[in-house]
This record gives sequence, C-alpha cells and structure tokens, in this order.
Amino acid sequence: MKHLVSISDLSRDSALQLLSDSEQLASVNDRDIKKLPTLRGKTVVNLFYENSTRTRISFEIAAKRLSADVINFDASTSSLSKGESLRDTALTLQALGADAIVMRHPMAGAATRLATSGWIDASVVNAGDGPHEHPTQALLDALTMQQQLGLGDDFSGLKVLIVGDILHSRVARSNIMLLNLLGASVTVAGPHSLVPLEISSLGVKIHHDFDQALAEKPSVVMMLRVQAERMSKELFPSASSYIKLWSLNPERLSQVESDAIVMHPGPMNRGFEISSAAADDPRSVVLRQVTNGLAVRMAVLQQVLSGGLE
Repeated sequence: MKHLVSISDLSRDSALQLLSDSEQLASVNDRDIKKLPTLRGKTVVNLFYENSTRTRISFEIAAKRLSADVINFDASTSSLSKGESLRDTALTLQALGADAIVMRHPMAGAATRLATSGWIDASVVNAGDGPHEHPTQALLDALTMQQQLGLGDDFSGLKVLIVGDILHSRVARSNIMLLNLLGASVTVAGPHSLVPLEISSLGVKIHHDFDQALAEKPSVVMMLRVQAERMSKELFPSASSYIKLWSLNPERLSQVESDAIVMHPGPMNRGFEISSAAADDPRSVVLRQVTNGLAVRMAVLQQVLSGGLE
C-alpha cells in the first residue's frame, strides 16, 4: 500500500492487518526508549492547511517513534498563505526529498488529487479532507472498539450509534465505511438538517430521535462535534434546542448499556454535544482513542513507507 487517502483503499484483510500491526506497535510507547529504526533515513512532511492539535502531533510523534525525520509545514506561515498552489507546494516537497506527505486540507478530494496527480513520488496519507474522510481516525476508533469490547477480528453483531453533525463529519463517513467493511452494524442519528439523505447509501440506519436510537441498545455511542465553522447558515434553531435534543446528558447516559462504550473524536464541547458526566464516565474511552491514534499512525506510516511489519 503506497497511499492511504480513503477507507476504500483497504480490504477487510488489510484493515485487520493494520489493526494488528497497531496493537503490536503500541508496546513501543511503553518502553523506556520509545524508538524503532524502521523509518530511519525517511522524511515525513505534515502538510496541514487546517488547524489541528491531536492529529498533527500524533503523526509527528508516530513518525519520530519510527526514527523518521519530520517537517511540519504550517499553511499560515508558509508560501501557501501567499497563494502558492498545491501543485507547486508538492513539487517543492518532492525536491526536498519528502518520502511521505501527511495532508489535511479543507477541500474534499485534495488528498486523492495529490496522490494521483503524478506530481510526486512520495506516499500520501489523508489526515482529513474537508467533510469527506479521515481514515486514520476510523482505524483508531475501530482499534479502540476491538480492545474495549474484546472483539478480536469479528465485528459482526457490533451495533454502533454515531450521533450529531453527520453532514459535515469526515469521521462519520470513514467510520461508516470501515465498520461496514468489518461487518458491524451502524446507525446514525441527528437533526434532519444535519443528516444528509444520501448517507443511507453507505448502508446505515437513520434516526432523528436520540432516545429512540439509544433504545436499540448500541454497544458504542460515538458523539460528534457540531462543526459550525463549515456551516454557511444556521442548521438548527438554537444551541439550547440542540442541547435538549442531542446532547449525551446524564439522563441519556443512564440509558447507555453498562458494558457499552462512549466515544468522541475530539475536540469535545463539554456541555454541548456531550456532558462532563458522559465525558468522564468510566465507559468513556476518549483518552484511549488518543493513545490508539499514535499506534495506528505508526502502523500506517510503516505500511506506506516500508510495507508493514516483518
């Protein structure tokens, strides 16, 4: 696998292999010397056109744990802010010897464009392209489900509920694609204005009532942030109405099964889509997701640059 720009780049077997590799690589983070020589001599460029904390830092640490050299390319302080095109930026990075480019971009399809353009020889990893996809987030979420729920390689029978701003969520799309690939059952829930009708074509069940969705006893409840920055107009009446109908508040938390898990890709808006009671509940695995992000990104970089674990 040279690139990872979409979950569609993966087969079920290759996705499970990445999860297995991630599990093995996670042990590196528990060592006194947190280094492997796998990518020594390789250069990984983090090319971020949008702000990011967790994802960029996670990719940076992952690359360094594998002994790669890392360059962080900040759009706000580079020639990109002066109008340089993606093509010219890519050619510059190629000339500087980039072996892998991890890119976050506000436009859907930007990572695919870079990977298939012929401009570069480097591998491309999609760290989020607009509202389209975020494949490594889906992989780290699947790894977290696998670990916390004792799934092994069998995701069949797993019921996952994804709640909130489905319309703008690349996390939701990548999760739906990966979970379907692995055999899980996915339901999405949100206001009519935030759940696009075409999402049903991805093989999900749709709810417009949070409490009814919880009554189906999902094993995973994944809350999403409302992405107001991607909205050109108000898509729900008010913040208070959204909180009343769509927040995982203490009352709804009491409806979540005792052996289920609560997830959130971050950043969390406490008191809006998720209460502090839910975020800090023993069933919350939000910090485990962050930890697993590091292992998954190590596995992905190792796969695209060296062909995976020996």
